[in-house]
Amino acid sequence: MAAARLLRAVSREDNLKMQWNRSNTIGLASASCTTCHGNGMRIVHKVREAPCNCVFRAVFRACFNRFRECVALGMHTSAVSLDFCEGRDGRRTYSRKREEFMADFYLVSRRMLDDSDHRVFRYYFLLGADWKLCCRQIKMDRGTFFHAVYRVEQKLGRAFAELQPYALYPLDEYFAGVINKPPRGGLPGGPPRPRTESRLTLPLSA
Repeated sequence: MAAARLLRAVSREDNLKMQWNRSNTIGLASASCTTCHGNGMRIVHKVREAPCNCVFRAVFRACFNRFRECVALGMHTSAVSLDFCEGRDGRRTYSRKREEFMADFYLVSRRMLDDSDHRVFRYYFLLGADWKLCCRQIKMDRGTFFHAVYRVEQKLGRAFAELQPYALYPLDEYFAGVINKPPRGGLPGGPPRPRTESRLTLPLSA
């Protein structure tokens, strides 16, 4: 029984992790990418495959576009959603998805980026300044600035997809997914016994 519970816990953790393979990355890859040639996967050290940086940038842009939509709808009160979850705390939880997504987007970005990259992220993405104003404020030339923009997109795109236990990407799972919360501990008394249903025996008719 312990081995079975451990196997279920491992499989649940695997389901929560982002599976990087060709079928997941080919739809996000850039057709003009010179590294993966539109396949989404690149060879690392001639041994293993890893997601291409264009995939991480696409993940970031998808999350950033949803963040902008949530900010634009900020003047309207969002509805409280009822989510189903599994665990000892209960099977239902209430949340405001738009506000939680905006908070997660900002806080994860602040924790993943250093001060210099966060300045680029704040000026260019959050405040919406053009590249000329950003270069003048940060005192950076055009080429270095756009390399920093690509680096920010790659870092945050990977963080949004691999965040545990609940990632920001895919967006449909964040906004409409079922929360799988592992139980904190076994219930007292051992595993639950299977429930037996009592059947009513009907008399045979003549």
